[in-house]
Amino acid sequence: MTSTTAYIVCEDLFKIYKIADLEVVALRGLDLVVDEGEVVAVVGASGSGKSTLLNILAGYDTPSAGRVSVGQTDLLRMTSKDVETYRRHEVGFVWQQTSRNLFPYLTALENVSLPMMLTNVPSKEREEKARYLLETVGLSDRMDHTPEKLSGGEQQRVAIGVALSNTPPLLLADEPTGELDDATASEVLDLFGKINQEFNTTIMIVSHDPDIAYKVGRLVMIRDGKMSTEVRRKVSYEKISGEAQVDAKLEEFTLVDGAGRVQIPKEYLDQLQIKERARVVVEDGRVTLVPEEEQK
Repeated sequence: MTSTTAYIVCEDLFKIYKIADLEVVALRGLDLVVDEGEVVAVVGASGSGKSTLLNILAGYDTPSAGRVSVGQTDLLRMTSKDVETYRRHEVGFVWQQTSRNLFPYLTALENVSLPMMLTNVPSKEREEKARYLLETVGLSDRMDHTPEKLSGGEQQRVAIGVALSNTPPLLLADEPTGELDDATASEVLDLFGKINQEFNTTIMIVSHDPDIAYKVGRLVMIRDGKMSTEVRRKVSYEKISGEAQVDAKLEEFTLVDGAGRVQIPKEYLDQLQIKERARVVVEDGRVTLVPEEEQK
C-alpha cells in the first residue's frame, strides 16, 4: 500500500481510550499514506477520530496497536527523549484556538523565537529566522505586537510562524480556520499553499469546511475511526488555495484498507435493504453486493 515517496504511513491503526469502566475506540484499523510534500485535508463528523489521528502524528498520543511512521521515525518505538526530539524538530502543530498557540505576554517575534531557544539556536540566528518567518506570513509590520493587539487572522499567522520555527518537514493543523471569518480563513489557506511551495512542507489539515475538497488536491474522509472515502481533483491544480475552485472536477473513491475492508455508506445499505449479511458477487470484473434474500 505504500508509495515510493510515502512520508506518513499508518497501517491498521487502533486507539482505545479507557474512561472509568468503559472503553472508547477512537481509531479502528485506520490506514493512510501521505506522500512527502503533499497537502491532505481530513474531514469527518465529531468523534470520528480526526483529532486523535493528528495527536498521534504529532507525538502527543500513542496508538494502542498498528503501525505508524513519519519519515524515518517509527512513532511506536520512540523513547521519551525521542518524543521530545521529534516534537521539536520533525513536526509543527497549529491549534484551532489561538490561545493555545501563543504566549499572551510575548510579542509575535518572541513567540516565534521561543521554540528555537529549546534547540540552542544562537540568539542572532533566532531573531533573523523569526523575522524571516514573520515576513513570510505577511506580518513584517506587526512583529513587536503581543497577541491581544493582533486580529484573529494575524494571531493564526503568528501561530504558523511558531509551528515553522524549527523548520519541521511536517505541519499539522487542527481546524486552523474554525474561528476565523471566511475572508481571513481564505488568507490562512493561501498561506499554507505558500509554505508548501516554498519549503516543500507536508501539510495535513483537519477541517469542517464543506468546500475544502475544492481547495486541496486530496481529501480523505474518516468515519467511525477508519478512512472511508477519498476525493481527488481530476485535473491538476495548486496543492492548496484559499479560494474554492468550484469548476474543478472531483473524483470520489471508496477506500480499501490493507485487510481488504471497505466502508459502505449506511444510506446505500438502507437503499439496498442490506443488514447483517450480503452476498458478494464477482462478475465481469466487478464486485457486487446483493441482499441476503435476493437470488443470484
